Amino acid sequence: MVLTIAGSDNSAGAGAQADLKTLSYLGCYGLTAITCVVAEVPGKVSAIQTVRADIVAEQVALSFSAFPVASAKTGMLYSSAIIKVVARELSGKRTKLVVDPVMVASSGDSLLQKSAITAYRKELFPLATLVTPNLHELRILVGRDIRTLDQVKDAGKYLTDTYGCAFLLKGGHLPGKVAIDVLVTTNSLDEFAATFVPGVKTHGTGCTYSAAIAAGLARGQSLYEAVLAAKDYVTTSIRKSLKWKKTQALNHFPDE
Repeated sequence: MVLTIAGSDNSAGAGAQADLKTLSYLGCYGLTAITCVVAEVPGKVSAIQTVRADIVAEQVALSFSAFPVASAKTGMLYSSAIIKVVARELSGKRTKLVVDPVMVASSGDSLLQKSAITAYRKELFPLATLVTPNLHELRILVGRDIRTLDQVKDAGKYLTDTYGCAFLLKGGHLPGKVAIDVLVTTNSLDEFAATFVPGVKTHGTGCTYSAAIAAGLARGQSLYEAVLAAKDYVTTSIRKSLKWKKTQALNHFPDE
């Protein structure tokens, strides 16, 4: 059983909706704690309405009180107030936690208040099993420009040493024909590579990836195994993406 603490995306390509589809496909029962209601489609975020922090906290608390939550993941948290109450509710739990530090949408729209970055660092990272920043988020977290794979690895080592948890650094925005993600733990560094799929422009890959990892952890996989399986799943979902006249979406059920 997996709890996703994330925003609601009306297009269902990202956020809690994408997480639930991912979890269902991978054989897990998904629970939700909704943090924001987001009006968006691929390429555009139109409006964001946050849920009160105490309501977010109550959703998380009730989920843990009623269900055997094996792992949890966070997506769009938006504000420091929400991050703090989520961290409070997760503190002391033995649940494995995947933190997707959602800061910027694929469209370039901001999905996080600037003041909330400090809350991530102080409140949530110390509780995490794994943090999964993309290249834009990685640059924000380390405070410097990153353009090469070696720089990604150095940044990952710095973050792991600083916060004591594992980091999966997603290389989808690096130049080249291969997307290389780097998993950095306190005692290892592993690469996961997949060829870029041309002609696909969608959103929700980060949500889907982190949800798939949380599913693997809930099912007893090691962190390495969970990342490896999740990488394959998200790559397949991109390769078999759904296309309409005006937009595209990940295919979260690629075998159907």
